[in-house]
Amino acid sequence: MINLSSLNINNKNLVIRVDMNVPIKDGVILDSTRIKACLPTINYALKKNAKVLLISHLGRPIEGKFEEKFSLKPVAESLSKIINLSCELIENPEAKDIFKGKSNLQVLENIRFFKGEKDNCPDLGSKLANLGDLYVFDAFGTAHRKQASTYAAIEKASNACAGLLLEKENKYLTQALNNFDKPFIAVVGGAKVSSKLKLLKHINSIADHIIVGGGIANTFLKAAGFNIGKSLFENSMISIAKEILESGKVVLPKNVVTSSSFEGEDISEKSILEITEDEMILDLDIDQDTFSLINKSKTILWNGPMGVFENNFFEKGTKDLSRAIAKAKAFSLAGGGETLTAINKYINSDDVSYCSTGGGAFLEFMEGKVLPSIKVLNSKEIRS
Repeated sequence: MINLSSLNINNKNLVIRVDMNVPIKDGVILDSTRIKACLPTINYALKKNAKVLLISHLGRPIEGKFEEKFSLKPVAESLSKIINLSCELIENPEAKDIFKGKSNLQVLENIRFFKGEKDNCPDLGSKLANLGDLYVFDAFGTAHRKQASTYAAIEKASNACAGLLLEKENKYLTQALNNFDKPFIAVVGGAKVSSKLKLLKHINSIADHIIVGGGIANTFLKAAGFNIGKSLFENSMISIAKEILESGKVVLPKNVVTSSSFEGEDISEKSILEITEDEMILDLDIDQDTFSLINKSKTILWNGPMGVFENNFFEKGTKDLSRAIAKAKAFSLAGGGETLTAINKYINSDDVSYCSTGGGAFLEFMEGKVLPSIKVLNSKEIRS
């Protein structure tokens, strides 16, 4: 894969696909993390005196229709303030002022406003590809989607490469999957086994231990023959959970936190052997054996919380896990929205070796898949 850092981009016109799909309410950005993640590539290009046109999606607008609430105007304004440089909003790919404005930084209006994006339309892809001298893909969070700006544009571009963020994601995720040191511990939490089945199966083939949490742990506990009361679990996944358990790698909790409701009534910490029919498992106790596994590990993959951590009654398992990973000397890789929320809540993100910006893309990469955007980037050759 050709990386931006290896190319001469001095005074070039760069079209950069980024992921600035940030939460916005009443025109106010609630979390600018994804905007800040784009900054290394943007600043690198600007320092090389390149002109930059950014492309991103925002939300799920009706394709072919402009909707004010999905406009990238607040994003352009926020970016201008962050880097202290005027950022012009371009209304459409046919605009005559692309790369001809007063500023070297421009943002194309929400790519999902234009017909053909979701269907990977080759015409839209060609249009985007031919806007500048180089098409840079830096939106790892969308790399699993085969769409016009994430696939066709790369395919149609005379010159295309990976941006600094994608280069970094590819490096660290590949390290965790293919070049890891053992012992390798995977932590997989969340609500459903079905949503992470492929991840669990793939990781089961390479990890030494898999620590499960949340509703996923409940399904494995049920499969192992434990009474889990009225806890959330997936009955359709029981047989598959039994198959995964046969490897002997899955670490089940010995003690859990239960309640008769999500409101925190009758909270109790007890052995998994003591669950009654009217209780729900809403958090896990990280025992000394699990702490020891984490402490001795050399590679840690983390995706998902241990319990309903957004409720303070049921946050201890996720908090303790976060702090254990932060203290570990292992190479640690974390990904997924809830995981990053937990990191920001309980520890410093610098205490994790790498925090991936991807959600679905992170999961699919860790399942061992070659993501569409990366696959097409791998096929490109730079032409003079």
